[in-house]
Amino acid sequence: MFMKTHKTASSTILNILFRFGEKHKLKFAFPDGRNDFLYPAPFLRSQVKDYKPGECFNIVCNHMRFDHQEVAKLLPPDAMYITILRDPVDLFESSFHYYHRVVPLTWRISGENKLAEFLNNPHSFYSPAAYNSFYLKNLLFFDFGFDNNLEADDPCVTRFISKLSKHFHLVLIAEYFEESLILLKDTLCWTMEDILYFKLNARRSSSVTRLTPELRAKAWQWNGADGRLYQHFNATFWVRVEAYGRERMKKEVNELRRRNAEMRAVCIEREHAVEAQNIQDRRLLPWQPVGESSILGAPNVRFKSGCAISY
Repeated sequence: MFMKTHKTASSTILNILFRFGEKHKLKFAFPDGRNDFLYPAPFLRSQVKDYKPGECFNIVCNHMRFDHQEVAKLLPPDAMYITILRDPVDLFESSFHYYHRVVPLTWRISGENKLAEFLNNPHSFYSPAAYNSFYLKNLLFFDFGFDNNLEADDPCVTRFISKLSKHFHLVLIAEYFEESLILLKDTLCWTMEDILYFKLNARRSSSVTRLTPELRAKAWQWNGADGRLYQHFNATFWVRVEAYGRERMKKEVNELRRRNAEMRAVCIEREHAVEAQNIQDRRLLPWQPVGESSILGAPNVRFKSGCAISY
């Protein structure tokens, strides 16, 4: 089971899982008629396309609001649970810009730098009960099914993190994406070929707000529950890296980079991602924020044997 969190490079992991599942003819639990399981509603196994009671699946990996009890009823008892986290400040910046057109709370923020305006006085703009407000505070905590309005020092935060630690066998860290893939490969007994990837859904650099140290501190405080979640699993991540071996990890990462470069040379006509309007094959268009086109994509993929394609 891959718990696909928002704005964490999870789409690239999803692509890897789709390829692996298709190659080995595994059974996916897919949403019914959309690309998520009725998010932001809590996950129910009845949301799975053509679900029949007692049916068992190999892979569940689309966006959902996590409910372990419901997910567990779809999978064998020895299923692996994996997810990915990202620094909550960078995640917040990304989420704020990506979803602002579907979060009415942001519509009345004036000025050129709406993100700075919000962080300088968030309580003036935020209401927990407002439509889609969860995109503006502790989005990771919300994705995992918890109350995203908890403050960092609330005892429930510690309890919820402990609960996730028991459920998830491996938590990847977006800032160390290549190292995360090596740990994924090791955990699942995969090959290097299984984790080759194209970077998906990258933003245009001009759409990223560069936060000052002061604003970063405010964003961290505002997303304090996510901050504690990230700190906990970032620490456990590096324990895993140490157990794997630093030198071994370095060699594996270098090999992954080499193999990825070979794949790009074979499969992509240009080295770098391009604006969406310059993508010739409409099947390769990346998902865009409502009313915008700030997400870049691959210009042209040659569909040859061995090429990892975007789903």
